[in-house]
Amino acid sequence: MKQLIAICFAVCLLSCGVSKTVKTSKKVIKGNWTLSNITYSKTGTYNVTLFNDASKDCFEGSNWQFIPNNNTGIYTITKSDCTTGGRYFNFTIQEVDEATGYYDFLLKPTNEKGKSETNAGFRLNLTSLTDSQMQWQQTVNIDGVPFIININFTKTL
Repeated sequence: MKQLIAICFAVCLLSCGVSKTVKTSKKVIKGNWTLSNITYSKTGTYNVTLFNDASKDCFEGSNWQFIPNNNTGIYTITKSDCTTGGRYFNFTIQEVDEATGYYDFLLKPTNEKGKSETNAGFRLNLTSLTDSQMQWQQTVNIDGVPFIININFTKTL
């Protein structure tokens, strides 16, 4: 009977754990990244504010650090004509579809101590992740038509 309980407990622990694919993704995302560019699914000039913070121009060239052991990070906007400085966040990677490689990625702004001042968060798709490149996609609707924002990163040393 004790063995049966131990087996059931072990199965419960394993079924609630993070998948191997997500663990691997967290190892790859760890470290410093530069947001290299932001593109849109439709051509044109758009006034987009990302993460209720800053414009595309301010985010391009920003530096990002991901610390996966506690799911925290900081991004720093450095362009002089923008509100510069570091912004803290929590992030979560959840597996969506192993066949497509897309993951549900949640970014939640916090203060320096990791506390969220609002309950706001931003859901994105982690569409590509290699040792040197990463891409997020956020889909928004404009007049009922999907509009995709591609956020591209390059890993820095």
